[in-house]
Amino acid sequence: MIHPVRRALAVAATRAPRQFFATASRTTSVRSVRAAAAAGSYYSTTSRRLQDAFPSQLENLASSTLPKVVPQVPQTLTEKIVQRYSVGLAPGKKVKSGDYVTLQPHHCMTHDNSWPVAMKFMSIGASKIHDNRQVVMTLDHDVQNKSEANLKKYRQIEEFANTHGVDFYPAGRGIGHQIMVEEGYAWPGTVTVASDSHSNMYGGVGCLGTPMVRTDAASIWATGKTWWQIPPIAKVTFTGLLPPGVTGKDVIVALCGLFNNDDVLNHAIEFTGAEETMRSIPVDDRLTIANMTTEWGALSGLFPIDAVLASWMRAKATVTAMEHPELGDKAKFTHAKIDALLENPLVADPGATYAKQLYLNLSTLSPFVAGPNSVKIATPLKDLEAQNLKLDKAYLVSCTNSRASDIAAAARVFKDAAANNNGVIPKVAPGVKFYIAAASLLEQKQAEDSGDWQVLLDAGAEPLPSGCGPCIGLGTGLLEPGEIGISASNRNFKGRMGSTDAKAYLASPEVVAASALKGKIAGPGWYQKPEGVEKVIIGEGNGVVEQDKAMSIEDALDKIIAEAESLIANAEAGLASPESTSSPASSEEESLTEILPGFPEAISGEIIFCDADNINTDGIYPGKYTYQDNITPTKMAEVCMENYDPSFGSIARAGDILVTGFNFGCGSSREQAATAILAKQIPLVVSGSFGNIFSRNSINNALMGVEVPKLVQRLREEFGDKVATRRTGWKLTWDVRRSKVVVEEASGKKWEQKVGELPPNVQEIIARGGLEKWVKSQIEA
Repeated sequence: MIHPVRRALAVAATRAPRQFFATASRTTSVRSVRAAAAAGSYYSTTSRRLQDAFPSQLENLASSTLPKVVPQVPQTLTEKIVQRYSVGLAPGKKVKSGDYVTLQPHHCMTHDNSWPVAMKFMSIGASKIHDNRQVVMTLDHDVQNKSEANLKKYRQIEEFANTHGVDFYPAGRGIGHQIMVEEGYAWPGTVTVASDSHSNMYGGVGCLGTPMVRTDAASIWATGKTWWQIPPIAKVTFTGLLPPGVTGKDVIVALCGLFNNDDVLNHAIEFTGAEETMRSIPVDDRLTIANMTTEWGALSGLFPIDAVLASWMRAKATVTAMEHPELGDKAKFTHAKIDALLENPLVADPGATYAKQLYLNLSTLSPFVAGPNSVKIATPLKDLEAQNLKLDKAYLVSCTNSRASDIAAAARVFKDAAANNNGVIPKVAPGVKFYIAAASLLEQKQAEDSGDWQVLLDAGAEPLPSGCGPCIGLGTGLLEPGEIGISASNRNFKGRMGSTDAKAYLASPEVVAASALKGKIAGPGWYQKPEGVEKVIIGEGNGVVEQDKAMSIEDALDKIIAEAESLIANAEAGLASPESTSSPASSEEESLTEILPGFPEAISGEIIFCDADNINTDGIYPGKYTYQDNITPTKMAEVCMENYDPSFGSIARAGDILVTGFNFGCGSSREQAATAILAKQIPLVVSGSFGNIFSRNSINNALMGVEVPKLVQRLREEFGDKVATRRTGWKLTWDVRRSKVVVEEASGKKWEQKVGELPPNVQEIIARGGLEKWVKSQIEA
């Protein structure tokens, strides 16, 4: 049998580490131990052809005299959930971070973009939704727009949903993400996606929520499936307890602002902590935290399936049984369904591998405010209060923080103030406009029944229909030039909520309400500082001193053995492949990428440099155009990058190569961020790094991109004076076949840099003109 041999080889591989651990000091750092444990990950025996494929799809490898043995590698919670919703896996395959998988998500939600998705769906030749129970449609973004064009689009979406028997929620019913949670579509332990960047919110109820883009949604409608690469996974451990006056919004604002060096960029996050700690974070706060992991740069933000979640679900099941007894076992929330879920809840395995581990001591946290115009700037509330920042507008809106509990917190601010105003609810400060919109009609009804909604109306708040509204920069109450606004929403990028000359801050509902009442950024005074706390305690590791000093010898050995077994399994897979018996190619041949017929071997152009990191999708393509479906390519080219730099349009030329800083394309899932650049006739974007969702949009829409951090560094060295957009006089050539870029500087100096390979499967999508046309070709084949 091969398994004992493999085990023996794995143990042999750990002999040197065993000797190391036997003689090492007890103070050996966890970082050095982890580095030793991870050493095997630098080697791979997978053949080159197989690396170009989706590893998880390799079902039909040639048989071999060596039986296939799969090591029992511990999995994270993320990997376990993905395992359940991946199809076409090789027998016994355990998915892990880095694997490409074909996902068949539990549900897929689209919103106002449902009609553009339907157009893509029909254009690829599809006529029937593969599984109409999988699809949910909600109208939530532009609900204040009563123009005939928008109303027509809404009618088309509703008619399409009715024709295909899809669950549909009309304008004014609520924000899609809130509906997905409250109606039970985002079910714990499942994968649920949406064509919107804040799908991460589903992680607040233990559901792996992650964003897809319009083309992906069309693919899911047509086939029930799409592709996904499991991201690196980060564990964030909470310690301590949330002090009075500190909320989930303060937690995520602090995480975004204190871990602000792309610490979790393009990662899947798993939140964890001791039972007592996690009990201090209710589900509504978890939804807020998970929602804004998007702004932190992550692709998901997953909370555990624990007692707090179970209590929340039990309450919903009880209310449903009381208010709608006729539904019986057809209700979304029933105690029987919850019993089944909790009988064997998914949890991360001991020894599961995480790309990084961070911690935050909740007991040391105070109220925080993000901004202006960036979630990466987080300031303690007390510091901003001292600045007396005059306020113009306040917003209690969005799926992030506009549930009944949030409305109650805001109402309490005015109720407390009424105690010093002869029992009369005071008005918001003169000159301040305070806008409120519930996350859904159900949440608004709950706030109305409690009287909290009326308190805010009595204070002078202006109600808006349940929907995204000002958060996305649509409808009433946008920020004007020179104004300062504070919002309980999730995103305060420059220009997102109105004028690019305005300043936007983010805070908890009670801080937003207190600011509206006082006419300046201020808090309600509820925070109770724990004795001895002087600063926020954060760091790498678990936040438990004893655990962070060193791992136990046994745990470390188990981890190394598991990784060694995995390494050997890969070697066996290589032996099982017929290619492994062929003679090795020359080093020159091995360095060449196969180029499909019709795909260019090289792309060249002059570099235009946008010298900024974190240029978001609002900067690339303004939100006010996102849901106007009749925008022409000419207009898209005209407004491309205007929120980042209004002069970009007059500086950039057709055929230029756009070079930007790091984390380019972070933010929302709008496909126009890619298609607007194509409309500008820019064929290639080069950056230090890309936001994952922009990379996905680029491939799906046939925009090419490559990461070259060295080029960004060199440009910044050469052009020290920071200019938003400049023509450099430099020329760049991307040699696709040789996987390198060649740069010729204005002085004539030339240098080259190896870059990532563009495999044939991605070339094929781009060559076809994007994923939509590729899927159509597959249907027609």
